[in-house]
Amino acid sequence: MPVLVPPAERSHDTRVGAPSWREAALATTQKVHQLTDRCGQEAVTMWQPKESVRDPHVARHLCRAAYVQPWRFPVEMVKGGGTVEKPPPGEGVTLWKSKMKPPAWHALLPLPQHRDARALQTAEVAHAHARGARLTAARLSRAQQQVNGQVRQLLRQREATDRRLSEVRKGLLINKQSVKLRGYRPKSEKVPDKADSMLTWEEEELKALKRKMEKDMEKSETLLKALASCRDTLVYCFKERLQAVDLMNQPLDKVLEQAGRQRVGLSGDPSSRTQGQKTPPPDPVGTYTPECAAALDEAKRLLTESKDTLMDMAKNEAHVQEQQQQISNRVSATLSQKTLETAELKERMHMTLGLMRGTINRCTKFNQEMYTTRGLIKGPLSTSHLETREKLDRPLVRVYQRHVGTQLPEATLLAKGTDKLQRHIAHLEKNLHELLATRKHLTWSLNCKKMGQEVDQNAVRLRLRQRHPHVCYEQAQRLVNDWDPRTPPRRESDTAPQ
Repeated sequence: MPVLVPPAERSHDTRVGAPSWREAALATTQKVHQLTDRCGQEAVTMWQPKESVRDPHVARHLCRAAYVQPWRFPVEMVKGGGTVEKPPPGEGVTLWKSKMKPPAWHALLPLPQHRDARALQTAEVAHAHARGARLTAARLSRAQQQVNGQVRQLLRQREATDRRLSEVRKGLLINKQSVKLRGYRPKSEKVPDKADSMLTWEEEELKALKRKMEKDMEKSETLLKALASCRDTLVYCFKERLQAVDLMNQPLDKVLEQAGRQRVGLSGDPSSRTQGQKTPPPDPVGTYTPECAAALDEAKRLLTESKDTLMDMAKNEAHVQEQQQQISNRVSATLSQKTLETAELKERMHMTLGLMRGTINRCTKFNQEMYTTRGLIKGPLSTSHLETREKLDRPLVRVYQRHVGTQLPEATLLAKGTDKLQRHIAHLEKNLHELLATRKHLTWSLNCKKMGQEVDQNAVRLRLRQRHPHVCYEQAQRLVNDWDPRTPPRRESDTAPQ
């Protein structure tokens, strides 16, 4: 069929269709292109990186190249001189052939497995909460164990301190017994000496040590109550945290080991070999609540304080034991020295008493001879006393006295001799009485010295026996109640000569 060509002279526009029809078709085409571009762009942008660096003023291919460039394999030098390429860390598929690792792209629309993914995400959140609660419970359990250990150490130290306090109280009781025992010495032996001063000094020092030990006991009791309260709080928080980990069958030590805190205590930092997880900030609705944080902080503070207190108590106990031993040894040495001095005085008194015995015998014998010479003793004592002496009226004297002025001085001299002999006898009797009284007083003093020495020796033996570690304070107190001291000697005024 032949094609009909319109004549040229009919019109300059060769198009037959109407302009409106043509414009409508072009508009439809343009709309289709726009829709295609928009749908394609939306389909592409449905997948994008999680943290995009896209700039609206930069071309899409340049933006993509700028984003992918940092994810290429970095080249590192090794010791041998070669190079090694390692893929950058993070999520995503590693493209070993092109030596790059693009970042992970995320979909903006939910995928067909959206419900399963959300279920897994919820399970992960629940498991993370359970793991956090399990870790917090493990830390609380470890803190509870440390607080229990500190409580046991504090109780043992309190027992040791209480025994030492009992020894100090027993020392005060021994001091009181020593003072009471030395109070039964004779009056002449109660002259204040260094032994009395040492006993007074010992009492003051032991009272100061007693106050110091009682202060340590009060401080440790307060700290023990605080540790017990903190332990109860830790137990409550521990049980409360374990309510979210019913389905996790795993030991708490294993949890601490996985978290890198198996070597971490309340007062220490993670070791250099295993760095532990950082403690999260307290969260009222999280796994690490403010109550748990406050309980752990209080436990940490109390552990530090208890360690210092234990160190001070142990140091004070050793110091008190050494000081009490030194004080007791010094007092016992002073009492022993006093007994030695008393023994020396006793020896000297024995020697003096022996010398006086001979002098008293000689004076007594001479006094008897004087009485015999004067005839004061009735009857002769021996045949030598039976002698005849001439009297003043004998014949020779009568003849001589016939003349005036011939008086003989015999009578005057005999009277003077008799008076002199009488005075000598009286003086001798006075000396003899003084010697006898002095001997009696010396004997009484010697007995007092013996009794004082026995009292001091008994005091030393009492101190050595009762300060033995096997004798406790209650036994020493029973000994005091059952103890009957010896009867004190009579007073000097009762035994002294009148």
